Amino acid sequence: MINQEKNFFQRLISNVDWYLVLAVAVLIGISFTSIYSAGANYEMSFRYLSVQSLAASIGFAGFLLLTSFNYQYYKHLDKLIYALSLVLLISVLVFGSVKRGTKGWFDFGFISFQPVEMAKIMYILVLASFLDSKAKESKRVSFLVSVFAVLLGHLALIMTQPDFSSTLSYFPVTLLLLFAIDVETFYLLCIIVGAGLAVGIPLIRTFFDMQLKSAQNEIFLTNLALFLKNGNVVIYIVVLVLVLIMSGWWFLWKLRIRISIVYPVVLCGAIVLGCASSMFVEKSLKDYQRIRLAVFLDPQVDPRGSGYNIIQSKIAIGSGKFAGKGFKKGTQTQLGFLPERHTDFIFSVIGEEGGWIVAQLTLLFYLLFILRALVIAKEARDRYGSLVATGIATMFAFYAVINIGMVMGMMPVTGMPLLLLSYGGSSILSSLCAIGILCSIRMRRHTYS
Repeated sequence: MINQEKNFFQRLISNVDWYLVLAVAVLIGISFTSIYSAGANYEMSFRYLSVQSLAASIGFAGFLLLTSFNYQYYKHLDKLIYALSLVLLISVLVFGSVKRGTKGWFDFGFISFQPVEMAKIMYILVLASFLDSKAKESKRVSFLVSVFAVLLGHLALIMTQPDFSSTLSYFPVTLLLLFAIDVETFYLLCIIVGAGLAVGIPLIRTFFDMQLKSAQNEIFLTNLALFLKNGNVVIYIVVLVLVLIMSGWWFLWKLRIRISIVYPVVLCGAIVLGCASSMFVEKSLKDYQRIRLAVFLDPQVDPRGSGYNIIQSKIAIGSGKFAGKGFKKGTQTQLGFLPERHTDFIFSVIGEEGGWIVAQLTLLFYLLFILRALVIAKEARDRYGSLVATGIATMFAFYAVINIGMVMGMMPVTGMPLLLLSYGGSSILSSLCAIGILCSIRMRRHTYS
């Protein structure tokens, strides 16, 4: 037993990606420093660090466990993993606690656990297994239907909580993995169109409603808002688009430009499904969620409400200038102007107190982490390991782009944390477990055991 442990640690030291480990260590160090500062003026630093340290300790144990476990077994346990992920998501709907209007946490007193964070990792393992085993069928429409049936199982349960922001990372992960196994670009574009309509229609309506309220005498905005509110008009537009697509295909066919009927049918199906899904999304989103997502187009529409977060965040980052205001000296952070400073807007704290230098250093190490994850995907000994690593890298990259774009006013305020940096026990725990899987793939790039 002692020899086995010694062999494992010897292999870990000799095969671990030290650049990846360095990036993770630096990011967690910046995280702990920023979280401590964010809670300093409200005597919450000790509690924040205690919870984060406990979660990180459990996550580190999970990291070692998953690093030692051969990742290839996940492929053979995919059905069990998927079933467990569904059990987790169903259990939280039955036994979970409600926080900020979402029934998505198991509350254990000192610490709480959000199962959707772990479910995302399990989804990547399951999807990678499915795509690896069915790659030869990737050109068939039925293959895509099967993929989205797997996806829908998670999305339906998460939206029931409802937790819209947690569903967002599923789409880029699914798209990138489909792209990795050479699914036709046209089908991927159709998926993007459908998803864009599902989310875009409710947001456009919300945005124009807000414009209407802020510009009471604007005749154009009034008419446009009333126009978009008319459900029949939207239906007429959708029908017109579908007719134009099918007419265009028929016209090209008459010109002897032979395009398979599958392409216009799939595109029309994506449009119809996206519009139908938009009604479900609109009912699932709470009013404040829709407003938060739409207000980034113009924060001044609601400067004292949903636009306040973005405005204060931009002030905080800009006021940090080159070298920052110093540890625990950020006025926006310490005086409480910056909202959710220890969670969603942790990068604003980094920018204000560390300035451009520390902000760029943070981005540099985050980029290093993503690049090393992609290198692990490239060097994996099998396609399954490559797909898993690609999915994990995509998830981290998507969270980073959305969160950092959000705090700078270039993305909607979605409530998505900055993984490895934002305060949150479930987030740091699942992130370290995902990194453990990456290291498992790295360690076994030359061996099956």
